[in-house]
Amino acid sequence: MSFISYLINGLSLGSVYAIIALGYTMVYGIAKMLNFAHGDVIMVGAYVALMCMTKAGLSPILAVISAVVICTILGIVIEKVAYRPLRNAASPLAVLITAIGVSYLLQNLALLIFGANAQSFPTAVKWKGFSLAGGALNISGETIVTILACIVIMIVLSLFIKKTKAGQAMRAVSEDKGAAQLMGINVNGTIALTFAIGSALAAIAGVLLCSAYPSLTPYTGAMPGIKAFVAAVFGGIGSIPGAFLGGILLGIIEILSKAYISSQLADAIVFAVLIVVLLVKPTGILGKNIQEKV
Repeated sequence: MSFISYLINGLSLGSVYAIIALGYTMVYGIAKMLNFAHGDVIMVGAYVALMCMTKAGLSPILAVISAVVICTILGIVIEKVAYRPLRNAASPLAVLITAIGVSYLLQNLALLIFGANAQSFPTAVKWKGFSLAGGALNISGETIVTILACIVIMIVLSLFIKKTKAGQAMRAVSEDKGAAQLMGINVNGTIALTFAIGSALAAIAGVLLCSAYPSLTPYTGAMPGIKAFVAAVFGGIGSIPGAFLGGILLGIIEILSKAYISSQLADAIVFAVLIVVLLVKPTGILGKNIQEKV
């Protein structure tokens, strides 16, 4: 039963990574940008939900909705102010450096407002879960909700990209921004929508992460953000099913490494597995080779 318990915990943690990785992979797949401030949007969403539940007395559902709205607006603002002016910069490093700068800006603003001390996060999931095998296996409500939320988000996002006009516009912009603009597609609006969706997903992931691990600091989103980026690369960055698969596998590997090898070495094992996968398949598990035209 211990292995099954670890596996379920891995699925739960991996689901959080997958939700965050979906934001990474959408932004990269459509705008060809690496938004390294994405992890700190997770932290902002968690703080918004915390303030709504503890200070404003809102229900968990309203707190999550508030966090999604605030992070959606934040994502649009970050794209318009920090990334859009540099989209056609001579060096792609300009956007990368700006993303790191935005990340540190959000962290330091959170330090100024909330301080460096960890704050206890009340669970947004009131369901206690259930037990199996006469109480030998306990599955928490947070675990079940996190896994189900990840599956639903992945399915809805896939249908949105394939079936809606906005999703078709995203695919067109991903293929060729110039050609998409000539066809009448609003490239700036499409990329802004991509950032908005990614930031909304980050808010949901932040609430789920802090519900499962109830401690919140201005640095809470940093490591999960990096691991989610690893998950996106692991699964094949730019692929929605790849981000989902990469996140799930990463969570399982991390939890099993902590349980059976060493909690201190778990992060190192995760990154080592990524290196091995990229050596064997540089595009990631579900990534495709893209031939550049000369």
